[in-house]
Amino acid sequence: MPNRQPTTGPLLGLRILDLTRLLPGPLGTMLMADMGADVVKIEDPNAPDYVRAFPPYVNGESANYLAYNRSKRSVLLDYQTPDGRDRFLELVKTADVVVEQFRPGYLDRLGIGYAAGQAANPRIIYVSVTGFGQTGPYAHLAGHDLNYIALAGVLDLTGARAGGPTIPGVQLADIAGGSYGCVMATLAAVYARERTGEGQHVDVSMTDIVMPLLSVAYAGHAGGQSSARGTMPLSGGLPNYGVYRCGDGKYVALGTLEPKFWQKFCTLIGKPDWTGFLPANPARLADFADQIQAVFGEKTRDEWTRFGLEYDILITPVNTLDDLETDPHLMARQMIVTQQHPVAGAFRSIGVPLKFSGTPARPAWPAPELGEDTDDVLGPA
Repeated sequence: MPNRQPTTGPLLGLRILDLTRLLPGPLGTMLMADMGADVVKIEDPNAPDYVRAFPPYVNGESANYLAYNRSKRSVLLDYQTPDGRDRFLELVKTADVVVEQFRPGYLDRLGIGYAAGQAANPRIIYVSVTGFGQTGPYAHLAGHDLNYIALAGVLDLTGARAGGPTIPGVQLADIAGGSYGCVMATLAAVYARERTGEGQHVDVSMTDIVMPLLSVAYAGHAGGQSSARGTMPLSGGLPNYGVYRCGDGKYVALGTLEPKFWQKFCTLIGKPDWTGFLPANPARLADFADQIQAVFGEKTRDEWTRFGLEYDILITPVNTLDDLETDPHLMARQMIVTQQHPVAGAFRSIGVPLKFSGTPARPAWPAPELGEDTDDVLGPA
């Protein structure tokens, strides 16, 4: 069995017991593992992380499991039995944080909830990630990303003005609300403990945490501005801030929001008369967007990308997933990484988003096999 320990990153010395499954918690704890935390992924042998069974597979290994669980250690522990409960609470004595995403009250019924953990280790922090939070009329309901962004008001604003709500291409509540919320909650609680000497229980509701994504839209709404789908300035309402199809069928994003950039763009494309033409009438705005579209149809995406780079004019390619692996900026930022997994082989995944000058963060090792670190972490049964 391996004897793996983190060697670099700003969170070296922080130990996290990870009871989470699927996407929100596992991605959050992986981000902290990449930053040097010792993350011990604990799975029930009778019901391990369900994501292990999700396709697609790489040599029999779930690509999703590999993508959310690198840099961790894997332990099998049946914490629903009296012996497993006792062994878990012994681990709590060695840990800083427990991250879990069961429905409210489930761990308490098993005897390993926050009260039991605090009795074993007064400095322990429990971070509970749920869809609707620990309190409120929806607290015990099941849900998914789509339900949370619907309730939070995010889904209603997403899509074109002529159609209904559009499901986003990424999991906003799961990741922005659950994964990032988990990291934010953990680090804030650890900082508080350094001042007070005491742990605490942090309630992370994915619905709550996704709501600050509405900050611009809700400010406009509170100020009396229309919040109709596709009409707000940063959500499709301005033709100088939008997405356009190029001559080769690919797309670019035009971000000439400020007048100086818009004027520069109009001059460079030989349309100086457009500089003051941003009418407020929605019908005329649509007509103007059609004129801009006609200009973008004259060149390919790569030609417009080079144009944007040459003149610093806020034109960027709308990259596909394939494009991410060759984009020179993303490659320079190491935002796609490859690890050699013992079963899956070479596996590509998203890199570490935060760059630290003195305590560099990086993926430590590929996602572990089920229970691979059990003996190392728990010792003899």
